[in-house]
Amino acid sequence: FAVRPSFSRIGGKVLSTRISALKIRGFVKKAGIDISEYEPKRYKSFNDFFTRKILPGKRQIDMEPGNLISPCDGKLSAYYIKEDSTFNIKGCDYTVAELLCDDMLAQRYNGGICLIFRLCVDDYHRYCYIDDGYKGENIHISGEFQTVQPIALERVKVFARNDREYTVLKTEHFGTVTQIEIGALMVGKITNLDGAGRIEKGREKGMFEFGGSTVVLLLENGIAEIRPDIIENSKKDIETPVKYGEKI
Repeated sequence: FAVRPSFSRIGGKVLSTRISALKIRGFVKKAGIDISEYEPKRYKSFNDFFTRKILPGKRQIDMEPGNLISPCDGKLSAYYIKEDSTFNIKGCDYTVAELLCDDMLAQRYNGGICLIFRLCVDDYHRYCYIDDGYKGENIHISGEFQTVQPIALERVKVFARNDREYTVLKTEHFGTVTQIEIGALMVGKITNLDGAGRIEKGREKGMFEFGGSTVVLLLENGIAEIRPDIIENSKKDIETPVKYGEKI
């Protein structure tokens, strides 16, 4: 029952009620969140707090044109993509085609790189565009939300059943990039702010409501050189902490 979309939507609605705001103080203390980094306001609900905006200047956007930036706060892993290769997300192996449900689009990224950004509950849950350019429409793939607890990882492909949304970005410096937002258990929704049109590096793209969430970037072959520390850490199954706007 807990993996059904209806259960997750009910949970999301509860976290959008006024009474849910009572959870904020305990959550901040337990997660060790520095609330001084965020815009001061009276939050109407827990989700209103969870999607809070950070103060200007608290995330530095690397605006050097040739520098690829992280679209979000998170723990980053990088995987090279080959024909029919798989990469690991939350302890399970997946192909690009399984995430996109589009074999032709997936083939574009053979030889490229898959960047996986895992957001924890204490991370900033808004994300941005990684370059100037143009974007297509947001493509939504419905699915069941699935728990990310280890007991479940032994039984199911977690992300294969999750709601996700992807956008094809025609960027000025990094070719055709596909960005995927993936929600986990209790995420009420993924909110992307724009339809098709012009995009700007560092401008906010969207946000997640409560829950563990993941952003994936798919890069074409030879389009970018990822920092050596990220590559070496990923080979050792070590995630590299990164911030929204940081050069990667």
